[in-house]
Order: sequence, then structure tokens, then C-alpha cells
Amino acid sequence: MPDLLLASVEYGGYISIVKFVSFMVLFFLWVPLVGWVYDDAKSVGTREVFWTAIVFGAGALGAIVWLVAPLFIIGISFYLVVIAAASISYVKHRDTKVPDFQRIFTIEHVQGIFVNKEKKLEALTGFLFITPNNNEVPIPEPRESDFIGFKSAYDILVDAIWRRASDIVLSPTDQNYNIIYYVDGAVLKQPVMRKQQAEYLIHFLKNLSNLDISEKRKPQKGKFRLFSREKKSVTWEITTAGSTVGEQVKLKLMTQQETAKLSEINLSPDQYEQLNKLRDLKRGLFIVSGPAGSGVTTTFYALLRNHDPFIYSVSTVERQITAELPHITQNVFALTDTGTTTYAKKLQEIIRMEPNVVGVADCQDPETAQIACKAARDGKIVYVVLEADNVVKALGKWIKLVGNSSLATGALLGMSNQRMLRKLCSQCKQAYEPNKEILRKFNIPAEKAKVLYRIGKVQQVGKRGKTKPCRNCQETGFIGRTCVFEVITINDALRENIKRAKSLSEIDAQFRHVKMLYLQEQALKKVIDGTTAINEMVKVFSTTKKKRAKKK
Repeated sequence: MPDLLLASVEYGGYISIVKFVSFMVLFFLWVPLVGWVYDDAKSVGTREVFWTAIVFGAGALGAIVWLVAPLFIIGISFYLVVIAAASISYVKHRDTKVPDFQRIFTIEHVQGIFVNKEKKLEALTGFLFITPNNNEVPIPEPRESDFIGFKSAYDILVDAIWRRASDIVLSPTDQNYNIIYYVDGAVLKQPVMRKQQAEYLIHFLKNLSNLDISEKRKPQKGKFRLFSREKKSVTWEITTAGSTVGEQVKLKLMTQQETAKLSEINLSPDQYEQLNKLRDLKRGLFIVSGPAGSGVTTTFYALLRNHDPFIYSVSTVERQITAELPHITQNVFALTDTGTTTYAKKLQEIIRMEPNVVGVADCQDPETAQIACKAARDGKIVYVVLEADNVVKALGKWIKLVGNSSLATGALLGMSNQRMLRKLCSQCKQAYEPNKEILRKFNIPAEKAKVLYRIGKVQQVGKRGKTKPCRNCQETGFIGRTCVFEVITINDALRENIKRAKSLSEIDAQFRHVKMLYLQEQALKKVIDGTTAINEMVKVFSTTKKKRAKKK
């Protein structure tokens, strides 16, 4: 009997050091967890007593079950499960109460744990944000509400600049924001952004641009600058407008491309010769036409700049100035003018100032068209911008707008029409032998197009045979754009034939008779010489047809 009692005491008095230490470690990890839940719940504005009691009760219950469980593994498993369940329930609840950037145990949060504050801030020093008042914007402290907007703006602009985007469009949906870049005029869709993050981004950009943060419906426009380590400054224009699901935002990179010279807009040698002669004339009207987004403003400005502003007085009337033209008087017809005057009267006021050259950036009404015609007849060079698909349709639209064929064509010097085509990347484009059926379809002589070019997918092959995408074009296959033109200049004989023509098809025949090449023929030259791809040409001209069909 004494031996049996002694055996029992010895058995009951034995404690496993490993199990005891495990219990104490997990117990003392649970104690600060309870304190953290109380403090965190209080800071996020939820029920701190309730959630503290839940986590505390779960830990106490788990500890009791662990102590009385017949097997150690069962006890510790139960302890860990109940505490994890209570903790996860609290974390899910508290994450619904805070902005995205303050959520915990997300991928971003876990990654941020291993990056110290200095490294986080160092990653945001590639360029500086500069306000319209030339004030530098400091980097906010991490985890502050302003930091998420700052970082989102920084990340999206770094990526957009790397991809050569000219425009960034943020469009709201019920849950997210769709993001689109425009690269070389083409749409490049980006991953969606969570709505709450996008709202912080928009708040930062509006504040940066000195816009009214509280105004979310009326359109607003502003500017800000980025100043890089290389001491290069670029300006972005921001436009905001309200919608039923949130604010729409467009960022436009402001460049000086619109002020190119006539010799820099990709005219063919004979087209350049025709248009360059306009600067020596004393009177007449020239129509610059093309669909929206085809670069007509660039051509319009180039023609105006071709006149020496120190010899000739040059003035414009525009609804919006796209670029500053040195030594040229640019007049804006703003929304505030609509109550006191009209676009036509604004043009008439400019003509009374006796400029030698007049640019009409937008002609939509008969009165404006008639004033422009009379000015050209009375001794001024006038350039008029029209939206049209080709020169024949531009002429038809002009005659209809003026309302008098003799007045419309009496001082007409000529017309141009144009399209923009993306240029194949010279580093990754691939040559191929074209299908004879394709050549026949586009009326391309086989001997002139033994080899055509298309988008390349591989720049080079690494040591292990892995392909590497082209970094020159950021994997788009294109880099930059070129322009193709239809150009016709009107002499007296052609002018008389136009007046006698009974239809636009007869006018078209007259233009072909004087050997004018169509836009598609000019584009095919770019395809044959490897500047662009045949698919790009087809896409550009089919897009024009689709837009025209939608308008109808």
C-alpha cells in the first residue's frame, strides 16, 4: 500500500518541462493580445469591452480545456483554435471600420511589416510633386490618411510615364475605378483600383492642383508638375467631373508636340512643297480637316507657325488653347463669352484688328464660315479646321456650311486631311512574307512588298532559352506615331471644275485627275517601307468608319 501511494505521488508530481514552457509561452502571448484588442477597438471606434471580453473568454476557455484534456495535443490544438477564431473574427470586423490602407494581415500589410519606414519613404523620392504655386509637397507619414493618396499618385504616374502614356483616365463603377492609359493614341487597360483607394488618390490630386476638394459634381480643371532627380519638369493637367457613381478624372501630359514645324509633321516631300508655298501668298483660305484625335491641331499650328510672325501679324480664335504659340495672338472663345457674343462675332472682332493671317480652330456655324470666306477674299490668309473623313467630304461640308458654292470656293487655296498611325518598334518588329491574297486585296504590287513587318513579341533569347520582352516599346510593339495626309491645292482650272460638278463623286474624280493620292494609299507606303503594320492601318481606318456609323 505505501509503495502504491508513493508511485501515485511520483506520477502525479511529474511535469514535462517542454509542455509547461509551451503553455506559459502561449499564455503570455494571449495576455498582450487581449490588451491590443482593447486599445485597437477603442482607436477604430468599435465596442472595445465586447471584443475584449470575446478574446479574453476564448483564451480562458482554451486554457481550462487544455489543462483538463487527457492528451496534450488535443488541449493545445483546442487552445489555439479558439483564440485564432476569436482573433480572426475581430480582425475581420475591425477591417470593415477602417480605410483599405489601415487593414491588417492583408498582402500589403504583411509586406509592409518587413519594410522599415526609411525604405518606404526612400521608394517615393524619384520625383517631387509641385503645386501650381511652385510649392513642393512633402511626403506624408506612412499609415496616415494622406499617405495612401500620395503613394497611389506616385505609383500610377511612375508607371504611366514608363509606359509613355499621354493620358490617364479614371472611371468609377459601383465598386471600383477602371484605369485606362492612352499610349500612342491606343487604349491600354490597367488593373482596376479599389474605390476607396481611388478616392484618396483623387483627393490628393485635387488638393495638389488647388482644386475645390468639396466640389464633386461640377467640372474642374487644374495643373501640377513633377520634378525628377534629373531636374526635368513635366506638367500634368487634371480634369474632374461628377457622375452618378463617383468623380471621373482625366490626367493629360502637357507637351510641346503641338507646336511642331511644318517640316516635322511627316508630310511627303511633294505635300510639304505644296503647303510651304502658302506662306508666300497674300490671300486665300485653306481647310485643315480630319477626325477628332487625328492631329489636326498640330497641323493647324504648324501652318500658322510657317508664317514669319515678325513680318506678318498672326491671330487665332480657339475654344481652348492646346499649346502656346510664340509671337502669335491666341484668342479664346470661353463659356463666359456665350452670354455677350458669338464665335462668329469674336472672329469678326479679330479680323477688324487687321491681322495678315487668321486661324479659325473650330468652325461649326454658317456665320463663322461666311466671315472666314469674306476675310480670305479681302486679302487675308485664313486657316479653318473642320472635322471630316477626307478632303472631298471636307469640301462638301464646307460648301454646305457656307451656303454658297461660289463664296465657299472663290478664295479656296486647298485642303488637307489626315490620320495618325502607330510606328512599329524598330528594335523588335518582325519581318514576314505577306500573303498574296492580302497584297491583292490592298492593290499592293508583289514586287514592291516582298517583305512586310508586324509586331515583334521577342527582343532576345537569354542563356537558358527564355524569351525577354522588348523594353524599348514596353511590350506594346509600337513606339511613337506618324501621320499620313491627303493634300490638294486648288488652282483656277480645278476651281471652275468644282463649281460645275454636280456631286461629290465628280469632285473626287477631278482630284484623282490631278493625281491626288488617297489616305489609304499614303498609309500603304508606310506599310511597305516598314514604318507601320498593315493591321494598324486597317484598325485606324475601320475605327473612323465605326465612329461615323455611331454618329448616324
